[in-house]
Order: sequence, then C-alpha cells, then structure tokens
Amino acid sequence: MHKTPALLSLLPLATGMALGGCQGGDPSPPPPPIVLVQPAAAATAQAAAYTGEIRARHEVDLAFRVGGKIAARLVDAGSEIKAGQPLARLDPNDLQLAADGARAQLAAAESELATARAERERYAGLVARKFVSQTAFEAKDNAFNGAQARLEQARSQNRISSNQAAYGTLSSETPAVVMAVLADAGQVVSAGQPVLRIARPEEKEVAIAVPESRIAEMRAARNIQVGLWADPDTVLRGELRELSPAADPATRTYAARIRLIAPPPEVRLGMTARVRLGGSAGNELLVPLSAVLDTGQGPFVRLAKDGKVASRPVKIATFREDGAVVASGLDGGDAVIVSGAGKLVDGQAVQARAITPPARQR
Repeated sequence: MHKTPALLSLLPLATGMALGGCQGGDPSPPPPPIVLVQPAAAATAQAAAYTGEIRARHEVDLAFRVGGKIAARLVDAGSEIKAGQPLARLDPNDLQLAADGARAQLAAAESELATARAERERYAGLVARKFVSQTAFEAKDNAFNGAQARLEQARSQNRISSNQAAYGTLSSETPAVVMAVLADAGQVVSAGQPVLRIARPEEKEVAIAVPESRIAEMRAARNIQVGLWADPDTVLRGELRELSPAADPATRTYAARIRLIAPPPEVRLGMTARVRLGGSAGNELLVPLSAVLDTGQGPFVRLAKDGKVASRPVKIATFREDGAVVASGLDGGDAVIVSGAGKLVDGQAVQARAITPPARQR
C-alpha cells in the first residue's frame, strides 16, 4: 500500500512528541483529600418527653355496703358531686322488710324480758317466805338473765338493719367528680361491687409510663415541665411523686405519677399532657456518632489539626440519638473529622472543610 506524502511528513512530528513525553519530569502529586470536620460543642441536656393524662391523686371506686338490685342511678360520668349527695339507690323493699323484722324481734325481746322480770320478782317473794325452793328461784333468775341478753342482741340487730336500710343509698363523703359508671339501674350487685369511680380534683397529677432504660434519669430529674396539648402556651412545674417498683407485664414500662405544682383552674381531669425532663449541661462535649472509632483498644476520634490527621483517645459518657457524649479527651472547638475517618492515618495531610452542625441545619 502506498503512503501519501502528507502522512509521511507527519510521522517524524508524532514520533518526536511521543519521545518528548517519555523524557519529561515526574507528575505532580495529587492534592490532599478533603475531609468534613465539625467542632466539638457542649452537649446540651437531651430532654426526654412522655405523653400522659391528667389524673386525680385520689381516685375511689364507690360501692354499696349491701347487695341488691339498683333501682336508680342519679349521676352520669363527668358530673360534679357534693359531699353527701345521693348518687344511686338500691331497691328498698328487701332492706325495709329486714328492718321491720328486726324491729319486731326487738319488741318480742322486750316483752320476754318484762315477763322474765315479773316472774323473777314473784319468785323472789315466794322464796323469802319459804313457799318455793332456792333452785326454783335460780331457774327464774337464769331465765331473766337470758331474756336480758336476748334483748341486747335484738337491739344490736335492729341497729344493723337500720344501718343497712341507709346503705341502700350510695353517696360520697367528699366533693368529687364522677370519672366512670361501672353499674347501671336494673343490675343486681353484691356488697362491695364497684358502681361508680370518683376522683377528688383538689390534687392533680400526670400519669405516664417510663421505659426501664429511663428509670435512673427519671429518678434524678430535678427540672420537670408539663405542657398541655389543649393549651401549648401553658407550662407547669411538676415533681416525681410515685414510681412503680414493678414493670407492667404487658407493656414492660413503669407507671409514674408527676404531681402538678399549683395548677391553674383550667387544668381539668382527663386532659392530655406532655412531660419533659430537663437539666443543665456539664463539661461534656457532643460529637457525631460517625466520628467515634474503635479498633479494639478503646474509642477514639480523629482530628484535623494544622492540616494533618491526629488521633485522640476519648471517654464516652453515653450514646444518644443526636451523637456521642464525650466525657474527656476533647477540648471545645476541636475540629473532629466526621466522615471517612476510618480510612485516614495519623500525619496524613488533609484539607478540612467545616460542615453546618445539625442544630443549625433547619
């Protein structure tokens, strides 16, 4: 195949360029890698929040002290009641019959005692004149004592029957609010069976459930704030009053009661409340979770210092959702490498580029 003069004239030029490229100096080193850094900042206290319900400290299940059929229920759930106000009534027929029977027994015992007393007095005169024996008088005396004891028994039974007739009306000893109706008219209930659940509204608190991982934090909480879902602008102070020693078998949480300190009148029972735990931050620092490394010799982080990588062992206080809390090993403002630190080595040159902390990314 014949080559044209133009192609032949280009061959020396291409060969010279290729040789010149091979004879040049070493290529320039690549620039240092760019690493993302974030300054170690003070770890603010992470506020735990729980949703609960406004409850009364004192809640009582009211029940009749005698059994029977409920003839009428006089209040509904949510009603505000006064002390001594009738709340429900039993069918009075059986109770009235029992009271009438007790009164009849009392009258019979009084009549029997009067007869025994007269017989004793008559025999006392006869024994004095030696018309009857001492044994006959003692029999009349014993009969008198027995009639007297039966009279006391009848009087006690009459008082019990009178009280039971009064027990047919259910009432509360203190002002309260009806929280629930547990039995209705027409239902036959036994003595002690709950009919109404009432709450005394003078002391209010929030009922919440605490997971077992937060028990120590709940016990140590000194600043507890309570907010209302219906009124977000209202913030109340609270304090831990009660923490159950045993977990609920179904939810595996611990029931807690937060007492409200001086709640305003608009806080009503049954409202939804949100409990927040807060506290002051100490000397601990917060770093992203991705910045903490561990190769088997304890946790450490890598810093970008004077353009080079430097490792720093740290002591972790706790791991949180927003990062790791460092108890010691770091100073505030240290440029912590937050991404790709595991691929770097100490002394390696890097270009640090700061990122925006999560708290200011919104």
